[in-house]
Amino acid sequence: MDKFIFKDEPRENNGLATAKADKYWRILIVDDDESVHQVTNLVLAGAEIEGRKLQLISAYSSEQARKLLKDDDSFALAFVDVVMETDHAGLELVEWIRNELKNQAIRLILRTGQAGSAPEAKVIKDFDINDYKEKTDFTSGKMITSVYAGIRAYRDIMTIQRSLDGFKQLITATHDLLKINQIRSFGSAALQHLLSLMNVESSALYIARNHIDFDQSASNMIIACTGKYISESDSLESSAIDEPIKALISETFARKTHYSDDQCFIGYYETGESGNSAASVLYIEFEQDAEHFKTNLAELYVTNVALILEGLTQRHEIERTQTEMLYLVGEAIETRNHHIGSHAQRVSLLSALFAQKLGLSERFVSAIKIAAPLHDIGKVAIPDHILNKPDKLTEEEWRVMKTHATLGSEILARSKASISQLGARIAHYQHENWDGSGYPEGLQGEEIPVEARIAAIANVFDTLGNDRCYSKKWQMDEIKDHIAAQRGLQFEPRLVDILFANFEEFAAIRQQFPETE
Repeated sequence: MDKFIFKDEPRENNGLATAKADKYWRILIVDDDESVHQVTNLVLAGAEIEGRKLQLISAYSSEQARKLLKDDDSFALAFVDVVMETDHAGLELVEWIRNELKNQAIRLILRTGQAGSAPEAKVIKDFDINDYKEKTDFTSGKMITSVYAGIRAYRDIMTIQRSLDGFKQLITATHDLLKINQIRSFGSAALQHLLSLMNVESSALYIARNHIDFDQSASNMIIACTGKYISESDSLESSAIDEPIKALISETFARKTHYSDDQCFIGYYETGESGNSAASVLYIEFEQDAEHFKTNLAELYVTNVALILEGLTQRHEIERTQTEMLYLVGEAIETRNHHIGSHAQRVSLLSALFAQKLGLSERFVSAIKIAAPLHDIGKVAIPDHILNKPDKLTEEEWRVMKTHATLGSEILARSKASISQLGARIAHYQHENWDGSGYPEGLQGEEIPVEARIAAIANVFDTLGNDRCYSKKWQMDEIKDHIAAQRGLQFEPRLVDILFANFEEFAAIRQQFPETE
């Protein structure tokens, strides 16, 4: 093709910051003339933009360029010749990049040595390009100017894209905010969005919560983290964070003021009401210079994020406390049988696992986990001489014992909360049998609510493995034989099959929460 000739023009010092060795702006040169590649490399050698050097990649046909672009979306800019394999190969490549590859970020500079075959006015109008240059008029200074403008435009586009991606992450994370395992994902997504907004790359962030409990004890908890400090630890003290950083965070809590230097920014945010000393700390470590860090934006954004996270933490603390209280109530009922252990907690976890294996919704799994510990709450009304009788009950005593199902249902049904209503059905129907031989109503098959069917098998599986006033604990093989024999009689066949198919998982719950003497 035509020679690539520059007008004479003095070279100027770019005068920009030194680039990071491991980061580049990638530029694709698409031209079938070797001399064009040589001259472009010569002109752009040593150039730095926003602290990064340029990495130039050559393609000698539009087909070769397509292969490169299809496999690599990291190119910031491309110089594209118009005439290569065909008179319009470059224009067809531009259309392919925008319309088929759907790459709207890469900046495209069209270069031609035969302007007559691709008039500038028509090309600018009909094709999604960012600049148009005739090779004979494209001086080294103009090339450098075009590259600076293209790279900066690409940088801004990617900043917006990262911000949108962070916002999408934030929306996704907020879908199930009230689930306890969502706090960290919400916080991390929010903080990643902050990085995108400020165009601060690869920084590490923490929000640590310091709370003075009613007994005046203090605790530090990692709520959200991104970057190189991502950790599974929930505790600041036990995390792998460097000791000097832990000290800075602790000092910030003590001073109750922001701190910043050339390496980091630490923000302090009080999120509690009067009399509640809950507070949050944001730690940002600059891996590049702090020039683009916007302190005001960080403070505004993180103050709101900290408030949301504090609210979520308090909500989950309430939920955790409620769950533990239900466990305690369940265990208190068990102590009336002169038994101390973790039966209620195990029934809770076993029921949740059955529901999960059945493919029921996460909402249902969470609800049955909370409601199941109260399956025997009606026993509070059963006299001790009946409840703790070691011998076989008389007919009248058995009639009284069976009333605990209805009594438990009536106790829980007084609450209109959905979980209480679920617990009421468990208490009322857990002694119904799949074949219709149970009580109190003699329901059969799927007439029995699924939560009661689940709690029934979970309760028996756990109870048989424990000592009771009326029987010694059974060995695991005996329990398996009994449940197998009751398949289709006492228990729903599908639940028995699930138990045996996943027996080690169910047995592990018993091992994790053993009986205590």
